[in-house]
Amino acid sequence: MRIRISHSITYAYDEPVRQLTQILRLTPRDHDGQHVMSWRIEPTVDGNLRAGQDAHGNIVHTFSADGPISDLAIHVGGVIETLDLAGVIRGTIERVPPEVFRRDTLLTTPDDALRDFAMTATRADATPLAKMHALTEALHDLLACDRSGQRTGVGAAAAFAAGGGIPQDLAHIFMTCARQLGIPARYVSGYVAQSDALPEAEGAHAWAEAHLTDYGWIGFDCANGLCPIDTHVRIAAGLDFSDAAPVRGARKGGSGENLAVLVSARAANAQLANQ
Repeated sequence: MRIRISHSITYAYDEPVRQLTQILRLTPRDHDGQHVMSWRIEPTVDGNLRAGQDAHGNIVHTFSADGPISDLAIHVGGVIETLDLAGVIRGTIERVPPEVFRRDTLLTTPDDALRDFAMTATRADATPLAKMHALTEALHDLLACDRSGQRTGVGAAAAFAAGGGIPQDLAHIFMTCARQLGIPARYVSGYVAQSDALPEAEGAHAWAEAHLTDYGWIGFDCANGLCPIDTHVRIAAGLDFSDAAPVRGARKGGSGENLAVLVSARAANAQLANQ
């Protein structure tokens, strides 16, 4: 599938910004399941845009600019060609051993309820792969997925107690349970092509990957109740949202920030993709 992505992040400030820095994890890279045909990052103010990589191998751009800046937009997008590999991830840059992803973080710290759920949702005699599928199905059936797109900022235990959250929260819950079962799990940010076939396909998305000895890394999308297919575009991965946040920033001045985000991810035909 060819997927055309358009992602705009717009800031407006009541008081002009004197200086700002944005850390952007918004650029996909090639692996066996996706090929980047075109991609761009375009800020609307003059500044310095530098490319690099983080400890997880994610592509990171740092944008810095001096003010006064009253408004700023960052337009990101391009065309990605994807393949359905049933969630199996191959050909990615792996700089961190899988065992590191067994570690709990602030957003994936379990409580008794999550520990109990991880055990009751899976059979003790099942294979690790069967356990991950059972966990995905159980969480998809149990938890409500919030379509608001507003980041909650809560950890897995709080989201589980609340009965759901945005896809980011569901990914954290899955990761917490997988780690309790002794299986390394990591957070993935990306996009999902909008489709009537998927219940949760609003453009920007998040899911999890689990590392299984016999298969390597495999993706699990609890919001949609399936392994990622050719509708999914993988952008960044890490121990939790903090490692793969699409945008992080700091500024001097600029009180009264107003933020607007617009994301579109749709199947593109060959003619449009080649324009």
